[in-house]
Amino acid sequence: MNTITLDHLLPQVFNADATVHQSQLWNQQVSFQRGQRYLVEAASGRGKSTLCSYILGYRHDYSGRLLFDGSDTRSLTMRQWSLLRQRHLSCLFQELRLFPELTALENVELKNRLTHHKSRSQVEQWFEELGIADKLHTPVARLSWGQQQRVALMRALVQPFDFLLADEPASHVDDDNALAMGRLLTAEADAQGAALIITSIGKRLPIDYHTTVSV
Repeated sequence: MNTITLDHLLPQVFNADATVHQSQLWNQQVSFQRGQRYLVEAASGRGKSTLCSYILGYRHDYSGRLLFDGSDTRSLTMRQWSLLRQRHLSCLFQELRLFPELTALENVELKNRLTHHKSRSQVEQWFEELGIADKLHTPVARLSWGQQQRVALMRALVQPFDFLLADEPASHVDDDNALAMGRLLTAEADAQGAALIITSIGKRLPIDYHTTVSV
């Protein structure tokens, strides 16, 4: 997949909101291209997580059209959405969606065993790079939120993707860890020729963005 287009997309909840006219995203013609890096900035409640849910096909409560390579996503079947999430779309969710009873490594390997995308040694190297090698066998419930964000990032990377969505990925990490996350994320995206769509409410990953969109 090469292009995601928002053709005057507007969440139904914003239909009566006059401030939406100031948005560079909603009710506009906006395209995201594979291979580019996008920063989507907005205050709380302006639809950053909603955007991710639309692109992933979890929500459809909008007017306008969402297009993948020019085709309207409303025509996609559940099977087609499933294949898209396996091969073309990945996401680091704001709420992380990890399994608290599993260890940090088990959370990553659970997905990696389905995709066979990375070797065990590569995953363990990521833990080292992100400063949590000592947490490999620690249940996620006992990790800080910032540590969990790094685990969720690794889980998002153990699959093929054309677009990776990261919803406020650096909200609970310090500058050094944000830098490490940014390096890993851009390296993996560049290796696949993929696009990054990263949302921020203020604290952002320190990477070079090609385009910034204000919501």
